[in-house]
Order: sequence, then C-alpha cells, then structure tokens
Amino acid sequence: MPIALPRTLIRTLLVSLLVTLSACSTLAPRDPLQIQLVGIEPLPGEGLEVRFAIKLRVQNPNNSPIDFDGVALQLKVNQQPLLSGVSAQSGQVPRFGERILHIPVSLSAYAALRQAWGVAGYQDGKGLPYELSGKLAGGLFGSRRFNDRGILNWPQLPAPGGAL
Repeated sequence: MPIALPRTLIRTLLVSLLVTLSACSTLAPRDPLQIQLVGIEPLPGEGLEVRFAIKLRVQNPNNSPIDFDGVALQLKVNQQPLLSGVSAQSGQVPRFGERILHIPVSLSAYAALRQAWGVAGYQDGKGLPYELSGKLAGGLFGSRRFNDRGILNWPQLPAPGGAL
C-alpha cells in the first residue's frame, strides 16, 4: 500500500525546488578581471632575496562588486617562476570600477640565476613570454582568479659597426 504524503509537504518540496532553480539561473557568467601592472617599488629583503611591492590595477567589468580578503600573485618569465607574493589585505573592487592593490613579492637568488641562464641564450629580436597569474580570495562566490600573458620584446641591438 503506497504511503500518502501530506499536501503541505509536497508543496514545500516543490517551492524549495523552484527557489533553488531560480537561484542558480541568477548566477550569470562573469567577465574576467582586467589586471594592469602600474608600479614596482623596492622593499627590504633578507640575505640573497630581493623584494618589491607590486602595484596592480584591478578592473571589474561586471555588474556586481567583488569582495576579497586576500591576494596571491605569481609572475613567470620564459615559462619559469620569477616573482611570487601574497597579501592578507581585504576590500572590495566596485562594480564597473577599479582598485589599486599593493602586493609584496620576492625574487629568490635561485630564480634570478635561472632567469639569467635563460636570457643568456636570448636571440636578438626574439621576445620572452611572460605570464602573470593570481587570485583575489574570499567573498561570497569564492576566489576570483586572473591571468595575463604576453611577450616581453627587448629593443633590437644595432648591427656591429652600425650607427647608434
């Protein structure tokens, strides 16, 4: 003999299902954050370590603000790690707005040597690929990751015996 469920329980389940489905439909995809390097300042380091304060402009092209309570950053040049850093700063990037973040980063002696070794084989006119990646941690929807990549083009050296 089948068990009869009370009508109020069935209605409650249906309403809960509809509310859940409508909540999921409001989570529209977000446009990626726009990141620009706007400054580098020296900081005191330890031993063979070199430290900088990286200033990043974070632009939010979305219709909702982004709350964060931590920042992580890594820079790779020639597909090798060069700089990395974290900051516990918190704040908000407003909707259709921007904010400047200050992130302390470290350059280890090992990373500097590895990059010097890679640049030693550099050929004139050939660029070095870079990738800047990181995340704004926290907020209601979790971390927001960002990524920027491109080519660092070095000025072309004049031909031997050529005019400067």
